[in-house]
Amino acid sequence: MNKETAIVLFKEQKIRRTWHHEEWWFSVVDICAALTESESTDSGTYWRKLKQRLTAEGSEVVTFCHGLKLLAPDGKMRETDCANSQGIFRIIQSIPSPKAEPFKRWLAKVGYERVQEIENPELAQERMKELYEKKGYPKDWIDKRLRGMAIRQNLTDELKERGITDQTDYAILTAEISKATFGMTPSEYKQHKNIPTTSKANLRDNMTDLELIFTMLGERVTTEISQNEKPEAMSEHKQVAKRGGRVAGNARKETEKELGKSIISKNNYLPSSKQKKRVKGDGDE
Repeated sequence: MNKETAIVLFKEQKIRRTWHHEEWWFSVVDICAALTESESTDSGTYWRKLKQRLTAEGSEVVTFCHGLKLLAPDGKMRETDCANSQGIFRIIQSIPSPKAEPFKRWLAKVGYERVQEIENPELAQERMKELYEKKGYPKDWIDKRLRGMAIRQNLTDELKERGITDQTDYAILTAEISKATFGMTPSEYKQHKNIPTTSKANLRDNMTDLELIFTMLGERVTTEISQNEKPEAMSEHKQVAKRGGRVAGNARKETEKELGKSIISKNNYLPSSKQKKRVKGDGDE
């Protein structure tokens, strides 16, 4: 799941969520923070004390929670208490807050939107387009970004089919493709674009058109090779990833020869003090 769908906003407060057992599960700590207007550390303490009180009272609310892995502020996937909509509604009843009723309406809305998207996937794409448009991205860039998401999903589906499910393994294979395509791993690429290591900014949201195109090519070719050869061991998957990325890397180099400049750009879409920086050109350095 990408970051845009794994995080939703309630009155500018980030709420992490994950798709589990065919429904959304939300971070209880984030919800406590949203309702109590506390910092993340305080909301964690608040939730621990609330759990203790509810358990002492014999409440069944805590049984609605399960530890699921969510992206933590340090960038790592960590187990976090989560609950589905039903469980969250029960928890809200135990938190005195003037925001309780607005939050219930918000919760019903974001849950219903996911049901709509399952029935009609085009709705999810339209919502994603609106999100990027609000951020100031040009429409032709948005089309490539969305296509890249679909190609990325095809790759992850193929890897799951071959038994790759660990997030660390996904990251390793993604790094192999990126290094063969651009000569840099994603973390090195973020440094090249001056994206802070502490930033949650998505590297691909800061790529130019051509950077997105070659990213798509590397991942699509990797998917095709994997489907043809059906690798099993991680070492075999790494070789497939390198080969898929190499095809895109060779195409990139040929393109750069024709254009007479590098297509690897240092530009990004990170907000500046006044406005977002716009990508100036595919080869601008």
